[in-house]
Amino acid sequence: MNRIWNSIVGKLWATILLLVSFVLFIVTALLLEFLDNFHTNQAEDSLRREAAIIGKLVLDHKDESSLQVIINDILDNETNAMIIGEDEEVKYAFHSGLNQERIEKKILNDSMLFPPLKKQSPVLKEMILPSITEEGVMEQFIVISYPFAADANIQGTVVIYQSLEAIHRTTKRTTHIVFLSAFIAFILTTIFAFFLSTRITSPLRDMKRAAFELSKGNFDTKLPVQQNDEIGQLATAFNQMGRQLKYHVELISQDKEQLSSILTSMTDAVITFNRDYTILLSNPQAERLLQNWYFKSGAKEDRNPIPPEIFHMLEHVITFAEEVEDELELGGQFYAISISPLYSGNSIRGAVAVLRDMTDQHKLEKLRSDFIANVSHELRTPISMLQGYSEAIIDGVTANDEERNEMIQIIHDESKRMGRLVTDLLDLARMESGHMRLYKEDLSVIPFLSRIVNKFMQVARDAHVELAYEFPEDEQIMMHVDEDRLEQVFTNLIDNAIRHTQEGGHVTLRVEKYADAVEINVTDTGVGIPVEDLPYIFERFYKADKARTRGKGGTGLGLAIAKNIIDSHGGTITAARGEVCGTKFSCILPLKKL
Repeated sequence: MNRIWNSIVGKLWATILLLVSFVLFIVTALLLEFLDNFHTNQAEDSLRREAAIIGKLVLDHKDESSLQVIINDILDNETNAMIIGEDEEVKYAFHSGLNQERIEKKILNDSMLFPPLKKQSPVLKEMILPSITEEGVMEQFIVISYPFAADANIQGTVVIYQSLEAIHRTTKRTTHIVFLSAFIAFILTTIFAFFLSTRITSPLRDMKRAAFELSKGNFDTKLPVQQNDEIGQLATAFNQMGRQLKYHVELISQDKEQLSSILTSMTDAVITFNRDYTILLSNPQAERLLQNWYFKSGAKEDRNPIPPEIFHMLEHVITFAEEVEDELELGGQFYAISISPLYSGNSIRGAVAVLRDMTDQHKLEKLRSDFIANVSHELRTPISMLQGYSEAIIDGVTANDEERNEMIQIIHDESKRMGRLVTDLLDLARMESGHMRLYKEDLSVIPFLSRIVNKFMQVARDAHVELAYEFPEDEQIMMHVDEDRLEQVFTNLIDNAIRHTQEGGHVTLRVEKYADAVEINVTDTGVGIPVEDLPYIFERFYKADKARTRGKGGTGLGLAIAKNIIDSHGGTITAARGEVCGTKFSCILPLKKL
């Protein structure tokens, strides 16, 4: 029931019913009043006519028996009459019912009904008289006295009286008919109102269901347009609204996806803050940055989820509406940060921060400065020697040809060292820039390494170092590689191992085959590289322990070149301390796919 009254059908139905009921009530009240007056007036007119007719009959008919018959025919059952002569005595009485004498007496005693004889106008009056149907009951009667005259002389008076109950009974019957008509009109109005309400609200209910579908994201919902009135126009507008919503939502979704893709693909960290310094939006780079800072700083959950340096900058931006740019160090990483305010109208609603990782740039700057310093250091010694010995020869300092030839040999060796340094630098630059070209071909690993080992046998014997080669004799190991570049790698590794191993030491080249790769280890028993220097030995010109200095003819670029060659072949190279002493270099390269 509450559902009906809370719906527009119930409200519209109730409104129509109340309006119609109010109109019916007013019309019924006015109609009843009108009918009551109409029946009363009609009864009065009827009594006047009957009185006039009776008066004429009295004057025209001398036969009393026929007169009484005619008068009884004129009067109905509810109407009684008296004919009073000039002497104010009742000549004829036409009464049916009880209390005749009391009624006649009371009427005759009323002076208003019998004015002076000179006044010949009828008199109408309502009186309380005894009932003609019940004893001891008084009823209201309408009484009319109508004088009749002959030759301008009053001959008598006709008195007609009728109980108003008869009129009231007629009024009641009319009232019943009016109320029955009103009830029928109410029922018909109810049916019509319900039909009209349903007719109007059925499209509205369809619109409500369609609106709920739209709210769920089903923008393809359509309403049938079955009418040309306002409801039909509303359905047409609703369908147009659905199409526009679908278009704009798809457009917003595309913009959102595009923005999300842009933010995700950005290398910079982007964070959007609310006015209360809470994070509204962040891309994956920003989330990783905050997570790294959170774990490295050991921040607690109840603390601010952003670094205090960024928080202070953000506070300044939102407070003073100024853009702030700075460079910060967070967790060992360097970031260039720019924070700009976001506006909503004329007020600040938040800020957006862009953080660019400058760590690699800082490292490049450091590598550049270290590279310049190392190259300058490496070139200073041979250039100084070239300059010094050449000046000695020019000045004739040498005492004999033997000393002069010795100086010339030193100049030649140092120039060759400078040439190797420049060549290695050029090779490393080409490798790091990706311009190195590899000439790959199928290569049998074991014979290839045997040739390199045989090349260093005499060098090892001269250094009093034992050079060993261990490999699986019963297996054929094939790779698809650039033979010259790999020979450059293992030549450098074996040469370094022999040069940095003391007399009586051992250098071992070991080959191990796996399912899809081969591991080649170069192990020596020298002093070895300190553990703290192992992560940096593949950098250019990196200087580790004095046991690994380049006083023995190296350029400091061999390991960096070796790493680039192995990486270009899809392999890896690592260095570790030996089991007892020395250093172990491990190269893992993929086998040829059959």
